[in-house]
Amino acid sequence: MIRLGNEVMIVDKEEKNVEDLLPVATAAKIGDCTNEEVLKSLGVGNFDICFVCIGSNFQSSLEITSLVKELGARYVVSKANRDIHAKFLLRNGADEVIYPDRDIAERLAVKHSANHVFDYVELAEGYSIFEIPPVAAWVGKSIQDLAVRTKYHVSILGIKSGGHLQILPRADRKLEADDHLMVVGLKKDVDKILANIK
Repeated sequence: MIRLGNEVMIVDKEEKNVEDLLPVATAAKIGDCTNEEVLKSLGVGNFDICFVCIGSNFQSSLEITSLVKELGARYVVSKANRDIHAKFLLRNGADEVIYPDRDIAERLAVKHSANHVFDYVELAEGYSIFEIPPVAAWVGKSIQDLAVRTKYHVSILGIKSGGHLQILPRADRKLEADDHLMVVGLKKDVDKILANIK
């Protein structure tokens, strides 16, 4: 959030947890956010988004989520470790629940279970973005000539080459052996392409 140019206030009850971020955060406060008076003093209603990032103490996460929403937070994103936690967080004020540990674990599992997948980002409804090498038979041919959308039911969103990412490459762009293709599609369709990569 900070790198993207947002103003960020960090709050933790442990001083050592905020020390490293003091130079980069807009503000850093020390306080127990389960205390309503502490949250009131922060003015949570003035923020566009409040993130509740407590992973080890679900009771505190639930209390803080509920309190920040009651105090006028516009949008609350809370961290969950289990589905049952997510249900309670959503019922008690969270507008969105994230599972960072689970999401990273799933991403790594797909990336390291499938041969020739450099990276992977899950989207929605079964669709994902995969970073893969081109099939050997594709090298030297243009995207248009390959008709990957018609033949394989995937779209090429970008091509990484020499450390640079070209988004939405032109149809006449010829593929090179060391290209990394950013393709979007269903896993089953991408698996068919991967099966042709030696």
